[in-house]
This record gives sequence, structure tokens and C-alpha cells, in this order.
Amino acid sequence: MRALVIGSGIGGPVVATALRRVGVEAVVHEAHDGPAEGLGSFLTLAPNGLAALRTLDLLAPVRSAALFPSTRIEFQNGSGRRLGLLDDGSDELDDGLQTVTVMRGTLQRVLAEAARAQGARIEYGRRLVGFTATDDGVTAEFADGSTAHGDVLIGADGLHSPVRRIMDPAAPRPAYTGLLNLGGSAPPLPVPATPERTMRMVFARRAFFGHQTAADGRTHWFVNFPHPELDRAAIAERDAEQWRRHVLALFADDHPAITQILRASPVDGFRPVGVYDIASLPRWTSGRVALLGDAAHAVSPSSGQGASLAVEDAVLLAACLRDVADPAAALRTYERLRRGRVERIVAEGRRRGGQKLVTSRIGVLFRDLTLPLVFRLIAMRGGHSWMFDHRVDLADPVRETVSG
Repeated sequence: MRALVIGSGIGGPVVATALRRVGVEAVVHEAHDGPAEGLGSFLTLAPNGLAALRTLDLLAPVRSAALFPSTRIEFQNGSGRRLGLLDDGSDELDDGLQTVTVMRGTLQRVLAEAARAQGARIEYGRRLVGFTATDDGVTAEFADGSTAHGDVLIGADGLHSPVRRIMDPAAPRPAYTGLLNLGGSAPPLPVPATPERTMRMVFARRAFFGHQTAADGRTHWFVNFPHPELDRAAIAERDAEQWRRHVLALFADDHPAITQILRASPVDGFRPVGVYDIASLPRWTSGRVALLGDAAHAVSPSSGQGASLAVEDAVLLAACLRDVADPAAALRTYERLRRGRVERIVAEGRRRGGQKLVTSRIGVLFRDLTLPLVFRLIAMRGGHSWMFDHRVDLADPVRETVSG
């Protein structure tokens, strides 16, 4: 069997690696001219995603590329008062599954290198413009006029997936969550460092600020702030310095360490992007075509699960193609086994993001009064173990099939 994988972000190289493990030839086609190592800011990989990487022998290279472990989240309000502390429990694990923070571009490069080392091919400069699917396979068409044929086609091509658009033109578009996001890093500063292994997240007066201090003293940070939806062209109408001034004004009434970190950061970090999610698609598959990761179920960064879910998808999809004889039935089985979990996490990410949209004085006061209770209740109920304790292992057989 031969698989065409569209997109070499996070899910693409991982599914190619997993497919090679089950005897499927995998070729990844990426629109960019190279690994795009400078793309994006940083993200977290939770124990569930790290466990899925471990089943493909990808855990060690990813952990070696990480910035730092981030096993606890300390929440504060804009004045610096602690609202709560959540521990993901991964410090108790002794098998390398502690949550880590890693630069997105670095993660993509490491995964691409590992996929090639395990026999997958990655072809850059291959922008998909169409495909034709039959009962026997799929032929992909690229902007340079070339084509490729495979038994299945897998869209791991992100939030604005061309595969999704071609597969189902009527599919819902990604929904704007009301937030813009940006991030960067600052050199060592005379501000209090975050506690070891702890990401500090601040519900400030008019925006949300997250940061963690690395071993070298640098502060890696991100900002979410409410804003009417803007497309890329509208965002680009303001230069990075204008966005920087806008963000600094949002935190003018909050703890001064926030603006101190922001002022010390390179201006290039102040280029926002919209935060979108996809609550549910009518279908992730059509015949021998399937979606994974953000193409199927984009989740807000507030969940901390986007990359981990893409890795879980990749491992289970490969297992389904190994254990279910008919490729189309295998892809339907994959969708059936994944949909409930990921849609619950998308909803959780949207709920968390909603707290960041509160800016009225009364709303902020109410949030500061109620969040400590919310965090205590979450901790009493086992935190978010329902997300972190999930395991997808390539060695596990897939027995469920989906008819129709």
C-alpha cells in the first residue's frame, strides 16, 4: 500500500513514520520549500502526545529539542495575586512523559528528520491543487503540474486544509474564537523567574499573558487578546511596532513585570494570528481520503492539546490501515474511534478561551473571585487526567470496524 500525505507540519511526519512501521509506503508532500523551522512560536506536548511519540521511537529526539518541562500551571490575576495551581501529574511519571514546551518550528524539523530516518519521503515545494479519488486509489495534482498516485490520501495540512476543502466543499469553515495570539521571548531580566517546571498564566485586565523562564534565564511568553476578526491582509496593514504598542497598552494597568518582559522582546514577535477552532465536521473521511490533526478538528491553543491530538490521530490511523483490510473501511474506523475524544477536547478549549474574552470590570472581578474555586474543584476531581492519561499505542490491535 502507498499513502500520499499532504502537509509536513506535525501530524504529517508522524503519520508517515507510523505508516512505515506498519508496512505502508508513505510520501509526504509539503507546499513550503523547506521545513519552515522559523514558523510559529512554541507549544506544549502533554503526556498523551508524548506517549504516542514513544510508540514510534520519536520521544527521545523530541524531548532533546524541548525548551523546558512545563508540568504545572500557576494562574494569577493582573495584579499578581495567585488564583490557582494545576499540576498535570506527569512529574510522577518516570518514563519521560513529563509535559514539555518546544518551539513549533523546531518540532517540525525534528519530526521531519526522524520520519526520513525511518524511511519516509518528504517532498517540498509540492502545493496541492486538487485530487481525483476512485474506488481503487487517489491521484493528487500539484501546482507545478505534477501528479502522484496512492492507495490513500491523508490531509495533515492544517487549519485551512486544502484537502478538507476539496473533499467536502460544504464543510464548516474554522470558527474565530474572538482572540488574536502572538508570542516571543525576552532576554534575562530582573523580574521574578517562574517556579521550576511551571508555566505562569495571567488573567489580566484586558488580555491574557503566559510565560515561563528557561534555564538560560530567557522568558518565553505568549499573549491572547480579544479583537474583532481580521484576515491576514488586515493584520498585515499594521506593522509589528504598531501591534507592539497596542499590546503594551492592554497591560498598562497590570503587574509591571508583564510590560517589562514585552518591552525587552524583539519586535518581530508582535505579529498576531487569529485563534480558530473547528467544533465538529460532518465527516473526516471520504472513501480513501482522510483528515487528521487541525484539518479534522482544530482545537484552541487554550486546551494545550493541538499537537498531542495530531500525534494520537497519526498512530491510530496507521493501526487502522494495518488491521482493517479495506482502506476505506479502515479510515472510517479511525474517524469513529477518534471523534468523541477530540470533540470533547475542542469544546474544553473553547470553554477555557471564553474566560480570556472577559474584559468588563464587573466580569473581571467576578472571574477573579470564582476562578480559585474552579481550580480547586478541578484539582479535587483529578485535574485534566481524562486528557493526559489517554494512551494510543501502535502495538494495540484495532478490532472495531465501521460499515457503510
